[in-house]
Amino acid sequence: FFFHQDTAWITGCDFLPNLKYVVAVTESTIILWDYKSKESESDGFVIKPMKNCLLCVSTVSVADNLAKDTILMGDDKGFVYLLTITSDDFIMKQSKTGKESQFKVLDAESFDIPKRKLHDDWVGKIKYFSALKRFGSCSTDSITSFVLDDIKRLEDHLPVKEFSVPKGVNAFTYCGKAKVIVTGG
Repeated sequence: FFFHQDTAWITGCDFLPNLKYVVAVTESTIILWDYKSKESESDGFVIKPMKNCLLCVSTVSVADNLAKDTILMGDDKGFVYLLTITSDDFIMKQSKTGKESQFKVLDAESFDIPKRKLHDDWVGKIKYFSALKRFGSCSTDSITSFVLDDIKRLEDHLPVKEFSVPKGVNAFTYCGKAKVIVTGG
């Protein structure tokens, strides 16, 4: 897709299955793209500004509400964010300022975006595993290299399930058949 308002690289993307949007993150924005739209003037929304550089995004797959989607994001300071977007957000939070553009701007301050510092370095990847009802995040941080826990941990200060690997973890995946998580660093 073409997004002419921002010259930053897209650092991650995923699909919002309930709202039927593509979500992408750049250094300081969250882009919600209505890939089905035929109108060139209303292809989506941009949520900005984000304070830290967003590096990765993953959808939390829960089929409990068809009018909302939840996403996880990781940044360059070791924070993991939790953002729930509803169809009402597209109507209620539109910025009244700014000229007409392809993407409507939504103020990031108008959203409740819980975040928690889980790593001491960049969050390289984040993923939600619906089979485990847990999210995973990794970093090149040698102390907290990989976290696997409930998304509720992002809204409280209870300890998270973590492990450390010298020089950190760059990639991970889960195999449900073997019931194993594999990491690579």
